[in-house]
Amino acid sequence: MIQSPYLHGRPFGILILVAMLLTACASTQLNSVWKDPSYQTRPAKIMVVAVAKNPINRRLFEDEFVQQLNSRGTAAIASYTTLPDKQEGDQEVIAKKVAELGADTVLITRLVSKKTVHVYVPGTPYYPPPFYNSWPDYYGYGYRYMSTPGYIAEDEYAVMETNLYEAKSDKLIWAASSETGINGSDQNMIQGYVGVMVKNMIGLGLLGK
Repeated sequence: MIQSPYLHGRPFGILILVAMLLTACASTQLNSVWKDPSYQTRPAKIMVVAVAKNPINRRLFEDEFVQQLNSRGTAAIASYTTLPDKQEGDQEVIAKKVAELGADTVLITRLVSKKTVHVYVPGTPYYPPPFYNSWPDYYGYGYRYMSTPGYIAEDEYAVMETNLYEAKSDKLIWAASSETGINGSDQNMIQGYVGVMVKNMIGLGLLGK
C-alpha cells in the first residue's frame, strides 16, 4: 500500500515545518530557580541592571525587562537611563542611584557563557505531489518516497543568570539560571528570555499577574 503524503488533508512537509517552528519558539530553558522563603512581599520599584560588554545589548535587555515589569504593574527603571556606560561598574554609584530613585530591589542579569551542542538531525522523507496522473500513480510516488540524508547541526546557547536583590539589605531574594538558544535576531531572543524570567517571578508571587 502506498503511503499518502497527506495526513488529515495536510501535506506532510507542512507538518514538519510547523513542528520545527514550535521547537524554535521554545528557546529558553530554566536550569535552576531559587527564592528566599522568608521574602513574602512584592517589589514596588526595581532597578534593572544588565551586565553586558556591548552597550546596545545592555539597553535591549534593560528596556525589555522594564517594559514587561511595568506591564505587570511593577515600576522599573533601566539603569542606563541614570548611569552612563562608564559608571556601570561603579558599585557605589549604583547603590547611590538606587537610594535616590527609591528602588527597593535591584535586578541584575548577565551572560555567564556560551556553549555549542551538536545534534544529529535525521533525514526526512520527501513526497512528490499527489498522483502525477499515473503511470501508475507515477511509479508508486517515485518508488514509495525519497529521503534527504541526515546531518549534524550545531546549536549555540547563551547561559544566563538573573538575580533579584533587596536594596536595603543587599540580600538575594530570587535567582534563576537558564539557557537560551541563539537564533534569529537579538531582539527576539531577549524578548523571549525576559518573558520566561518574568513568568517565573509571577509564579513565585514576586509580581502581579
